[in-house]
Amino acid sequence: MTLAEVQRAYGSRAAEYAEHLGLMEAVTETDRELVRSWAKTLTGPVLDVGCGPGHWSAYLHALGVDVTGIDPTPEFIMHARSAHPAVAFREGRAEHLDVPEESLGGVLAWYSLIHAQAAEVAAALVEFARALRPGGGLVIGFFEGPVFEPFDHAITTAYRWPVDALSILVREAGFTVTETHMRTDPGVRPHGAITAIQTVP
Repeated sequence: MTLAEVQRAYGSRAAEYAEHLGLMEAVTETDRELVRSWAKTLTGPVLDVGCGPGHWSAYLHALGVDVTGIDPTPEFIMHARSAHPAVAFREGRAEHLDVPEESLGGVLAWYSLIHAQAAEVAAALVEFARALRPGGGLVIGFFEGPVFEPFDHAITTAYRWPVDALSILVREAGFTVTETHMRTDPGVRPHGAITAIQTVP
């Protein structure tokens, strides 16, 4: 899928997505606790990459984090600004964050790379490493599976990742992986999460 195709697919269903998935009530407490604990370790500004309707950005903001949400879909940014006026949002892409080198304390990429092919994920991770200061934190949430493969997502084609395979890409981009998580909840696809820090030279 090209970025333009993903933008169109989400743009056409942004209101529906926000209604059903754009609330922290739709997020498991396990995931909220993971991100909450991670946020406490950070120093400096954070980007919520692929912020969608902005609920994770608002959650981090409520925790006192200096957070900006970015997303390539204009409809999501419009919704996020309306729903969470105290939080900063702008259009942006994972592979081009438009921030200075080593300027961030953290990057949250929660299910924001699921429509990207492997080479595109690798490029985004390199960009995250460029933007993060040494020791800065990264969290990735994704669909987990035994092999890297596409599947028919409700919006548009998405990809599953084995935790070990995605962890290798994270390390190759310049990170030290600190935690990995896998979970299968009733009625939903298997979930994976990786936390990492930008490796100090």
